[in-house]
Amino acid sequence: MKSRRDTRALEHGPVFSWHRTHDGWIHTSGHAAVDVEDLSIKTGDFAHEARMTLENLRRTIERAGSSMAKVVKVTAYFTDMNDFGVFNQIYAEFFPGESPPARTCVEVRRLPYNFKLEVEAVAHV
Repeated sequence: MKSRRDTRALEHGPVFSWHRTHDGWIHTSGHAAVDVEDLSIKTGDFAHEARMTLENLRRTIERAGSSMAKVVKVTAYFTDMNDFGVFNQIYAEFFPGESPPARTCVEVRRLPYNFKLEVEAVAHV
């Protein structure tokens, strides 16, 4: 396990909540390829980051008392929209079926710690 002093770790604890629940709705913060236990950064190729990011999102949603089946809206921020196809393949593993959540994908110039992807969601409890 890496310590928070590791150069590949966030230099401070999050100054936000991983999620907030209000009136039966869960709103998550942006999730990325970070080990949420020790805050170590787990960047890699896009597929690795996408899978880890969505695993982190699932963990947060479940700890908030819900499931990925109750996610109604996802916003994904990419640093390279050329990764859209790979994201769709991995995303379908986490949101199978004919009625996945509504989704917005946006290309941004840069994300913290040079992540390739950040994802946030809204789910019903």
